Amino acid sequence: MPALASTASFGGILAGPTGSSRVAHGRRSIELQCPSCKNALTALPYHLLGSLTEPIWCPNCSFLMEQLQGIWLGLTKERQKHFAPFLKDYEAVRRAEGRGSDDPNFYLSLPFEDQTRRNSWQWCIRGRTYRYMERAIFPGLREETSSQPIILDLGAGNGWLSYRLAKSGYRPIAVDLQSNTFDGLAAAKHYRADLPALFPRFQAEVDRLPFADDQFDCAVFNASFHYSENYDLTLAETIRCLRPGGTVVIADSPFYKREESGLRMVEERQKQFQRTFGFQSNALSSCEYLTTNRLVALEAKHSLVWAKHRVWYGMRWACRPIKARLSKRREPSQFHVYTARVKTQ
Repeated sequence: MPALASTASFGGILAGPTGSSRVAHGRRSIELQCPSCKNALTALPYHLLGSLTEPIWCPNCSFLMEQLQGIWLGLTKERQKHFAPFLKDYEAVRRAEGRGSDDPNFYLSLPFEDQTRRNSWQWCIRGRTYRYMERAIFPGLREETSSQPIILDLGAGNGWLSYRLAKSGYRPIAVDLQSNTFDGLAAAKHYRADLPALFPRFQAEVDRLPFADDQFDCAVFNASFHYSENYDLTLAETIRCLRPGGTVVIADSPFYKREESGLRMVEERQKQFQRTFGFQSNALSSCEYLTTNRLVALEAKHSLVWAKHRVWYGMRWACRPIKARLSKRREPSQFHVYTARVKTQ
């Protein structure tokens, strides 16, 4: 029997199926949920969630949520099989693109500097987006909570956003499918020396999050929402985990004014990947991009109102649509930040 039974007690918090308390000794706890059967599991203070080593067992379906390199493994065997082709292709592409480094300073400098200089233009965009969110979005969370805001970093990659949030006094939880050591959740080991404690990390899919309802202050899709296979399902699952009044943030997902432009982008990308890597990188049926119509449909279905935030990425970036029209090419993608508040009861 695993060491964590469903009625274990930690730091005065009952870790049982009732989820009886989210606060003990002034600290909010995180309630976990079985990603297989959705049964309530255990509740743990945030500081224990990142340091606990024992596996968590579901008494309902016997799913065992174990850890590897400090990462909670929240994928069922069936879903591991589903994502395996995508992860294989994605990791191959990311390695070929020069992601990651053996130097810890590479990770500690993100997103403001790419010390490898292999993807500097992308990190320039990520850095400006983060500065905007740091100034215009995240501070509002502090005003709404009496404790440190708890933020889901969905599609966290190597965890740079969670690292920056932790450094700024927030309590992030990093979630991603990737768990490798150069570009996935295991790369977050490089942040450990610069933080009092490393933030919790979960290998999980955004459509089956291993967390109970109504508990997080914010969920950020940081250049990751477009990987969703079903925007409706992904957004519904995110909203489920947020407290009433919580905030959804979608940042740095490609946006097009016209649907046909997004379809042409996907076609062009698949041809490029076929030439470069020998496969089209379509093992996952991702939605790939956003449009106004797609965002409006999500608003209506999930009772949201999107706020569109325009981030200044420089004059060259701003002139891209003009250059595309003059050269009669398809419209280029745009990056915006979208926020919405979960409906209160």
